Amino acid sequence: VECREPIGEDATADDEGWLDVPVFEGFDFAVKRSFDFAGAAILVLLTAPLLAVIAVLVKLTSRGPILHRSPRPGIGGVPFDCLKFRTMYQDAEQRKDEVRHLNEAQGPMFKIKNDPRRTPVGSLLRKTSLDELPQFFNILKGEMSWVGPRPTTLDETAQYEEWHLKRLEVLPGLTGLWQVSGRSDLPFDEMVKLDLYYAENWSLVFDLAIILKTIPVVLKSKGAY
Repeated sequence: VECREPIGEDATADDEGWLDVPVFEGFDFAVKRSFDFAGAAILVLLTAPLLAVIAVLVKLTSRGPILHRSPRPGIGGVPFDCLKFRTMYQDAEQRKDEVRHLNEAQGPMFKIKNDPRRTPVGSLLRKTSLDELPQFFNILKGEMSWVGPRPTTLDETAQYEEWHLKRLEVLPGLTGLWQVSGRSDLPFDEMVKLDLYYAENWSLVFDLAIILKTIPVVLKSKGAY
């Protein structure tokens, strides 16, 4: 994959036309997919007791399913059910309009640091990112990768500008370059630029570096909400 310089902070949508985001295929895809599958399989086995404990806590502390299945655009924009431990009360989606004015994210994203729709257990899971552990199964199914653009919701994706859609040309990831560069504190356009830079400069070493950098970011809970 050809390496290019990062996009400058003053880039505009018109500047994105030169970007040539590759769709991983052939040998590149085989390497990335093998790494993803092996890593997810190992982590599912190692974290099985933790997954069971969290599932029990979610079930016993609030009504509703243990897992939240959120339709997200995958590679090529094809929707898949992104799995998370449920962190909100059952009526959270119906109450979205009530809290829309509390949105703290820029662009099409919807984020609230202290979302009143979140359960006490859910707040802890969000703070520690443990709610995302079920995405190991998305990786096993080939719907996600360890590293790639974080999938946004379908209604958020519907608000993308044309150049934003380039981030859908690769598998979404459990973590990504923007996750280790500010997470939810970054403006949306900056997130997309980091996603595109990652896609153009992908390598297995790059994936490993991002995964290693994700660990302290998660432990510090920086930008997690």
